[in-house]
Amino acid sequence: MKLSNIIRLSDTYKTYIVTFVFIVINVFLIYKGKPYFNYVPLILTAIFVAFLRLDTYLLVIVFLTPLSIPLREFYSGLEFDMWLPTEPLLVGLLLILILKMIKGEKLDKKILRHPVSFLIYLNLFWIFITALTSTMVVVSVKFLLSRIWFVVAFYFFAAQVFRNQDNIKKYLWCYIFSLLLVIAYTISRHSTFGLSDQQAAHSVMNPFYTDHTSYGAILAMMIPVAAGFVINNSIRGIIRVFIFFVFVFLCIAIMLSYTRAAWVSLIIALGVMIILILRIKFLVPFIVAVIGSIYLVSKSDDIVQMIEKNRQQSSSDLAEHVQSISNITSDASNLERINRWNCAVRMFKEKPFFGWGPGTYMFQYAPFQTTREKTEISTNAADRGNAHSEYLGPLSESGLFGMLTFLAIVIFTSIAGVRVYQKAPDRNSRVLAASVFLGLITYYVHGIMNNFLDSDKASALFWGYTAILVSMDLFFTGKNQSAKEKKSENLHSQN
Repeated sequence: MKLSNIIRLSDTYKTYIVTFVFIVINVFLIYKGKPYFNYVPLILTAIFVAFLRLDTYLLVIVFLTPLSIPLREFYSGLEFDMWLPTEPLLVGLLLILILKMIKGEKLDKKILRHPVSFLIYLNLFWIFITALTSTMVVVSVKFLLSRIWFVVAFYFFAAQVFRNQDNIKKYLWCYIFSLLLVIAYTISRHSTFGLSDQQAAHSVMNPFYTDHTSYGAILAMMIPVAAGFVINNSIRGIIRVFIFFVFVFLCIAIMLSYTRAAWVSLIIALGVMIILILRIKFLVPFIVAVIGSIYLVSKSDDIVQMIEKNRQQSSSDLAEHVQSISNITSDASNLERINRWNCAVRMFKEKPFFGWGPGTYMFQYAPFQTTREKTEISTNAADRGNAHSEYLGPLSESGLFGMLTFLAIVIFTSIAGVRVYQKAPDRNSRVLAASVFLGLITYYVHGIMNNFLDSDKASALFWGYTAILVSMDLFFTGKNQSAKEKKSENLHSQN
């Protein structure tokens, strides 16, 4: 027998031996109730895909995001938590990108130099500084690391991938398709209680979403995008009918979520859409908003008296549920939200510059509650969530500069969104830009009343939508791409 045949035979036997050992260990662990090795083939497949097609790897992560489950669902009592399988995959993507950069591969300099990117650097830098000065350094460092892998994957790398406009649609549909599975699961569970049961609507989306507010926020972000696909004139026939039913399904889902903040955010997004369509200069609504704010402040006493007369509780009736939004007298949810906001402001006043540390609000706000403001759902342990505001949260945790850098990201992304809409080279690009921008608007509004950017669910859309607008701003506005640019993008999408 030739030496080469012996070597090949040896390799074959090695494969058999490794496979046999793997099966034996896996069977033993399954027998012991610890099926850890079941995940090994998936991990090896993920590594293979990541090194072969990193853009495909990102799309796989996006598809898995709505389906991810918190680690505490499997192991209760842990001091930390993460979303599985997405966060480990995001860490892997971050490490691979670092390795590629060490080898000399770089992200597009245009993306790195965009004003929104600069503001993200500034925000991350300040989170880093305030993590060092944190009252709970370990908690803040964990917060910083998770923010880094969210931003790197869903913004910086995604913006690079989005240089090919087809990848934008793939990214959005990857999220939509898996979100439809979660919606079907949620409505199916909800139907067992009765679809009019509002209390059941608060938890039937578990374990995929922690509560109905985060679920509603994601649905609100997706509805403008689905509407954009419906009116895209390049999509025809049965596919367009399917997309229309997807849009209707999302609308039904958000109605059944009983999430008031999500409904309000969609109404405001509709107002912004009218402004975009009519091409009203944003200076006009800004001046109107300033004048309106001054008027409301001057009449604040009368308004408070009027609001205090509203004792409408949350209800399964749509009109009554919307009316309960302004009930600050007896609605426990609204009162608890005000309690959290006031705690955040008091925390800011005590540490206005560096704050208490990123991610520490939920551990630190208890002493800042007052007896008068506490509600039936308040807790002395202060172990039930965050500041309920994407703006007041950073204010208490990272001081004034932390909030201002986040606000700057919101403002400059909005400017880019309007610019892309106005300078898009064709109708379908304009519709895509508008739908993504309006999706972001829903979150900007929702962020006044809740905050979810510490989760993969919201981060994949928030930073992904931001990356779409930045990429379109850089590569798809004002002029048609040259043949050389198109060829370069096609080559990039194949690598």
